[in-house]
Amino acid sequence: MRLVRQIAVAAACMTAIFVAAPAVAQNYPSKPVHIVVPFPPGGSNDIIARLLAQKLSESLGQQVLVENRGGAGGNIGAEAVATVVPDGYTLLLSAPGPLTSNAALYGNLRFNPVKDFAPVALIASVPIVLMVHSAVPAKTVQELIALARAKPGTINFGSSGNGSTNHLAGELFKSMTDTKIVHVPYRGAAPAMNDLLAGHIPMMFDNMPAVLPQLAGGNIRAIAVAGATRAKALPDLPTVAEAGVAGFDASAWFGLVAPAGTPAPVLDRLTKEIGLVLKSPDVIKRFTELGAEPGTLAGAEFGAFLRNETTKWTKVIETSGAKVN
Repeated sequence: MRLVRQIAVAAACMTAIFVAAPAVAQNYPSKPVHIVVPFPPGGSNDIIARLLAQKLSESLGQQVLVENRGGAGGNIGAEAVATVVPDGYTLLLSAPGPLTSNAALYGNLRFNPVKDFAPVALIASVPIVLMVHSAVPAKTVQELIALARAKPGTINFGSSGNGSTNHLAGELFKSMTDTKIVHVPYRGAAPAMNDLLAGHIPMMFDNMPAVLPQLAGGNIRAIAVAGATRAKALPDLPTVAEAGVAGFDASAWFGLVAPAGTPAPVLDRLTKEIGLVLKSPDVIKRFTELGAEPGTLAGAEFGAFLRNETTKWTKVIETSGAKVN
């Protein structure tokens, strides 16, 4: 009789799970959803997140709020999301660092990027631009390389933090050009850009959405695009590879993940709504203005993309010897 009762209880539990699953999807969200950006306000990550939050608020029928929790190359915000209740009400929209490269850079992460997150969707991909302050006597990539080789260890490049894509783009440039440029990490892309504009740092790689508004001011000069192809927003700007560094390819992207264990119906609802948002003409138009392209990967495909990116940037980190203590 005990075995029969145990089987009956187990069957009842399974029935409850299957009955509850559609209800979870139907009722979600019943309160505001929070998207954590693991970097300070003002950078590309923040710009993309706020656009997504605005559109999701309309489609989900609940407020979607953006919270900036910067620090430690994005690890503080990522850890906060990894440890919350996995109910779909706290999500992480991040640049690659916390999701792909920080595990190789930091020896003591308190979260596992592979095990602690469920992939939702690739939100946007954006070109990275190599810029210099207008006072720097280099107008091309080759002139910049020559300047760096003539003054080894004296030219700094800023980034939004250790492990950020613009940091790793600089490390890739350093290794592929045999130059001794020095990394200066900031607590986000916005303060790094401010120092570039002020001439406190001479060069920087940064994402297109944050770069375009600054170019008109005349304080900085874009000299190349870091990706494999030219950017639609700056079609006359050559790639780093075209400028003589064959094989150079670094681009940025922003992906949305949820804590591992988030119910599948909730993930499906998010994936569906995000897919519709990214196909809407006004979002496509705004992304184009920002120099970004809507993402096309979701769920398992986005998970495979994350694994491939992790492998790529781990190799760059190992080659460069970059580490964060």
